[in-house]
Amino acid sequence: MPEVYTKIINDFLAEACSSSHTPGGGNVSAVVGTLGGSMIAMVANLTLGKKGYEDYQEDTQKILGQVMACIEELKTLTLKDMAAFDDYMKCFRLPKDTDAEKETRKQAIQDAAKKATLVPLDICKQCLELMRQADQLSRFGNKMAISDVGVGAYICEAALRACMLSVDINLPTIKDETFVNDVLNQRARLFAQAEDFKIKALTYVKEKMG
Repeated sequence: MPEVYTKIINDFLAEACSSSHTPGGGNVSAVVGTLGGSMIAMVANLTLGKKGYEDYQEDTQKILGQVMACIEELKTLTLKDMAAFDDYMKCFRLPKDTDAEKETRKQAIQDAAKKATLVPLDICKQCLELMRQADQLSRFGNKMAISDVGVGAYICEAALRACMLSVDINLPTIKDETFVNDVLNQRARLFAQAEDFKIKALTYVKEKMG
């Protein structure tokens, strides 16, 4: 393993283990999601240009492109999630000596809480899209590595469910009932779809492994 890569991983882990608020659950879940996506991408790359998979080259290329796009978006969202949480914490340090300051502070906290909810929700959506691609690739991916499509599906589901906790913890503090109900509806749909994609992907994976 290259020394620079090892240093980056070690630095990230050290920071995550520390008392620092970031990286936290949402950021770590996003990173885990990229690792799940990497397994799906690997199998796609092992399918491209391989004998016996000529009929699936176009579909595989599309899957690979979508997976790589999701990974890049998760990288961006990792940083956005850190920033959103930092902004949220800053709101509690706003002055509250006058009624006007108290109102400004209260509104700032609400706005920041919404942002700190929507960013991890977007992470969950990217993890779901990776699971969608795993489902597609599981039907025709390279049999010699097909188990890693299942690995990707499992990891991305875990990342999705873990990241949703970063959504859940904010909802009780948000007073906008319409916003909260919309997020809860999205949450339910994401969980249902994730379960469906996982079951289908693992079914095809296990068939090809047998």
